[in-house]
Amino acid sequence: MNLNQVTVPSIDLEKSIAFYEILGLKLIVKALPHYVRFECTNGSSTFSLHQTDQLPSGNGISVYFECDDLDQKVHQLKSKGITLDLEPTDQSWLWREARLKGCDGNQLILFYGGENRLNPSWKIKDPKLAFTPQNNTNLKGYLNTSLN
Repeated sequence: MNLNQVTVPSIDLEKSIAFYEILGLKLIVKALPHYVRFECTNGSSTFSLHQTDQLPSGNGISVYFECDDLDQKVHQLKSKGITLDLEPTDQSWLWREARLKGCDGNQLILFYGGENRLNPSWKIKDPKLAFTPQNNTNLKGYLNTSLN
């Protein structure tokens, strides 16, 4: 199985189109006023928005976009007027992340995980052991940060 796309709600699709194009996504479907879809520049995943009258409450939605050269991407975005909530920062879970909000308040995380994206030190080696307390310091840091 492969993840094809993620769809998130948006109140203003036209405004969102401009924003996500600045981020570097390529618009491939424009079915206004209800739906738009973008192609990610690397890989074959897509990201789409659907029109809604009301956004989810609470913490909303978080979407992670991986960038091979995170710091350069952030510099480029800032030069185009994009404001960050968090500058590129090395995290305890061994990823480097920058955070910003989309037009509808969705949390967007630009990150570089390198080898740790798929193979962190706490990766399950034996499927029978879903979680063990050994060597989980980085995972605890991630969970504490993500849930707060």
